[in-house]
Amino acid sequence: MDYNSEDEIRDILELREWISEEIDKRQKEVEKLTQNLRILDSLVKQSSFSKASHLVSSSSSKMPSQQSMQETAGVIPMKAPDNQIIANAHVTQDELVIIPSEEISLDFETQPFKSFFLGRIIGGMESQDSSDVKSGKISQGSAISCMVNKEGNKIIEILIKNYRQKERVNEIISTATWSFSRMIENSRK
Repeated sequence: MDYNSEDEIRDILELREWISEEIDKRQKEVEKLTQNLRILDSLVKQSSFSKASHLVSSSSSKMPSQQSMQETAGVIPMKAPDNQIIANAHVTQDELVIIPSEEISLDFETQPFKSFFLGRIIGGMESQDSSDVKSGKISQGSAISCMVNKEGNKIIEILIKNYRQKERVNEIISTATWSFSRMIENSRK
């Protein structure tokens, strides 16, 4: 085919750009779907762990597998000072998923979420891991990563992978709880 006219060339370039945009959009959709699938898998593992632990207490002959025990640690309720549950932290061996309670709406833009929780706490851990990757202490794939899933500005879940240390889980949960409590207070002002 001979495409000599400027209109034909422009049409071809527009088609190419549209295809590229569609590919990018589909890749982002696949990444989001994959991420949500991992979260669902994590929740299923936690559910099966709870059932297995129930079986252990009722029948000592039916023990959960060692792998199940290692992969799933449980659900930790995150409570405001008034004892209201504001979120649940779902902890597995590899990741921590924080899901705010349905009756609470946490806006991504409300302080101190971005500045303190994401900036100082998560950012500090990412900085430390980046240094450890550069010095060869850990591999790139072992570095902590954080993803915040939102609907508009409403925080739906926070997924933190490769936390690697129990101390980090404790720090993340306690600072997220504090941040969420402050965000609720700030949104009422």
